[in-house]
Amino acid sequence: MVSVATYPEYADAQRAVDFLSDNKFPVEHSAIVGTNLRMVEQVLGRMTTGRATLYGAGAGAWFGLFIGLLFGIFVPTNWFAVVLTALVIGAVWGAIFGAIAHAMTRGKRDFTSSRSLQAGEYAVSVTAEYAEQARQLLARLTTPAG
Repeated sequence: MVSVATYPEYADAQRAVDFLSDNKFPVEHSAIVGTNLRMVEQVLGRMTTGRATLYGAGAGAWFGLFIGLLFGIFVPTNWFAVVLTALVIGAVWGAIFGAIAHAMTRGKRDFTSSRSLQAGEYAVSVTAEYAEQARQLLARLTTPAG
């Protein structure tokens, strides 16, 4: 693969590949390559025992709902009661496990976060046989129409 253009933002590299595609370039011979990778962890807020219990209850309720719906298929009467019971049991057990899991960390990670990989630069690369064609097309992308 040969780098034919570099961009500071992923959206710019994506736009370049889309431009190549719009101009009938064989984009299956291209790639967007991120370099200078870094992991960014965005802290979203404090994690308290109450919040861990609440998150656990929510996750357990979803699981309980799923199980209740599966069991509900086989219950000829009072389907709603089966689903509701499974949902409540799932929420209770989820809350218990959420609280226990948070307590087991002993305060070593009392926050919630979201992780992502970010690149410092994005290169559009193509196989060597198509490099010149890609460069010529991308030169039109950066040149203003007039």
